[in-house]
Amino acid sequence: MTGWLWRAAARLRRRLQPDDIGRWGEDLAHRYLRAHGCTVVARNYRPLSGAGEIDLVVWHGETLAFVEVKTRASDEFAAPERNVGKEKQRRVLRAAADYLRRTEVPWSSTRFDIVSIVLTKPPKLEWMRGAFRRPG
Repeated sequence: MTGWLWRAAARLRRRLQPDDIGRWGEDLAHRYLRAHGCTVVARNYRPLSGAGEIDLVVWHGETLAFVEVKTRASDEFAAPERNVGKEKQRRVLRAAADYLRRTEVPWSSTRFDIVSIVLTKPPKLEWMRGAFRRPG
C-alpha cells in the first residue's frame, strides 16, 4: 500500500543528490540560454500521454525552441550530443506536437536544439541551434 510512497521518496532523494549530472546539466543550460537572450517557458515538459519529454522550451526571439540537454562527466568516449538518436528525436517531436497543439504556436515558428555539456572545470557547453528537424 505504501510502496508507491517509498518509491517516490527514493526517486526524490536521487533527484536531489549532487551527483545527478543530468539535473546539473539542465540547470547550467537553463542559465546559459537565459544569459543568451532566451526566455524559458517550460522545463521537463511531458504530455499527458507520456509520449516523450522536452528538457527545455524557450523563446529565442520569434522562434520557439525545443531544447534537448545532454550532459556527460567527460567526452572520453563520445560527445554528449551523439546520444540524441532517431528514437529520442521522435519522442521529442511527439512531445513538441502536443505542446504546439496546446499553445497554438505554428510549426513554422519552431526549431529543435541540443545543448551539449561536458562537466570539465570549467564546464564546456555547446548550443547547437537547429540540430534536427521535423520530418516532411
